[in-house]
Amino acid sequence: MNLQYDFLVIGSGLAGLAYALEVAEHGKVAVVTKTALRDTNTSYAQGGIAAVSGHLDNFNKHIEDTLIAGDGLCNRKVVEMVISEGPEQISKLLTWGAEFDRETSGDFNLAREGGHSEHRIFHHKDNTGFEIQRAVSEKVRQHPQIDVFEHYFAIDIITQHHQGKLVKRYSPDIECYGAYVMDLKSSKIHKFLARITLMATGGIGNLYHITTNPLISTGDGIAMVYRAKGIIENMEFVQLHPTALYNPGERPNFLITEAMRGHGAILRNHKGEDFMPRYDKRGSLAPRDIVSRAIDNEMKISGDEYVFLDCTHLDGEDLKQSFPNIFDKCLSLGIDLRKDMIPVVPAAHFLCGGIKVDINGSSSIQRLYAAGECASTGLHGANRLASNSLLEAMVYADKAAKHSITSFHNLQIQENIPEWNDEGTTHTEEMVLITQNYKEVQQIFSYYVGIVRSNIRLKRAMERLWIIFNETEQLFATSKLNQKLCELRNLINAGYLIIKAAQQRKESRGLHYTLDYPAKNPANNLDN
Repeated sequence: MNLQYDFLVIGSGLAGLAYALEVAEHGKVAVVTKTALRDTNTSYAQGGIAAVSGHLDNFNKHIEDTLIAGDGLCNRKVVEMVISEGPEQISKLLTWGAEFDRETSGDFNLAREGGHSEHRIFHHKDNTGFEIQRAVSEKVRQHPQIDVFEHYFAIDIITQHHQGKLVKRYSPDIECYGAYVMDLKSSKIHKFLARITLMATGGIGNLYHITTNPLISTGDGIAMVYRAKGIIENMEFVQLHPTALYNPGERPNFLITEAMRGHGAILRNHKGEDFMPRYDKRGSLAPRDIVSRAIDNEMKISGDEYVFLDCTHLDGEDLKQSFPNIFDKCLSLGIDLRKDMIPVVPAAHFLCGGIKVDINGSSSIQRLYAAGECASTGLHGANRLASNSLLEAMVYADKAAKHSITSFHNLQIQENIPEWNDEGTTHTEEMVLITQNYKEVQQIFSYYVGIVRSNIRLKRAMERLWIIFNETEQLFATSKLNQKLCELRNLINAGYLIIKAAQQRKESRGLHYTLDYPAKNPANNLDN
């Protein structure tokens, strides 16, 4: 099957669907998603979306909070642009049907999270992402110019390479003509050809055994762009959320939103101590990299597998109303927030690096844009400020859409693209070979490329990953393709980029903390 569109969107989270809605006013759009339309990282976002509102807050405060969290690596021009466009994007979401909590007066009920100096988080209870995904998905399904392909898996983007032309890595002449996509129900691989393609495939959370990301977060877009010789940057900055529910055997780990700490909850160790003031004057509301390292250090000192989040001193009915999903989830496990502390542990949550894009969302590959978690925009720097990600997704979807609209009429569909070459791949491998390598990759990253790193840990990780890479490439070359094999291949590619970037950064900064290069701020140096 050879399908042709003006715009091809790979991924169905907020960034992908927002872009689709905007460009659909000008051309025909295909949205390709490997699961159902609503099954995305966006749906798992509990906290909310940060934007300046009210007389106490202003753009400068939000900008400075973002720059401080980013530990000196944010692009200030990008930060100023994204923050200043926040109110406009909130209005757009409201127009699309998203609902945010309000006070009885009608004013928005704004939350505060770690690293924020003011209450500026628009939220819907404790399932904001789910609410936003609901509204935007419904809008997309109703649009006559958008075709949605659910359970279709993008294998690789199409470039001159597939026409037999040699292209050097990072060449400015590389062009994207669409993607080879597998229908997961039939296993047939089709050509989706487009004038312009947007990559919006989310993050890499499943490189780690403990993650808040859905199981679909396997670095697909980043790996595809890397294989197409595009520029990937800042991959060493993997953010672990400090407070995932400790519940062995459950994947993904249930997220305990940072908004609970903004609400007054306190982190405690097994002795009952409020330990965070020992690490940062902001206590439990310090930025995520500091809180995650502090929790990790407390667990190493004590030998415990988790710490506690204590909200027993807060109003019980208010907790039940403000965090209904967390309340019900904990209660199902015998944890009553009104009298029991919540066992929590850091979990892989968000990637601050990814596909390098400019201020219009353009990647280093012509005709290819990226937005959302798979993109590296310069907003987050070395560490993401809580609830800035949904805002970034909206702003960059908007920028990419506006830039795409100005040029797509001048671009032609490339007709001379060969079919996917699966010659010699008739062998079907046992799934145990794939699943075992998958588990080994997660162990490598959980043990060696986590919160605290070192040169020797990274070296060992790279050596182990190289063995699995060669085994997986052999499987890919000789086996009939399936989703698990493709996802494993993508995780390995993304993992290689993380280790390589971590080895090249000769300092501790933000989310990249290494024992070999202590942080400049002594308070951030941990003895472990």
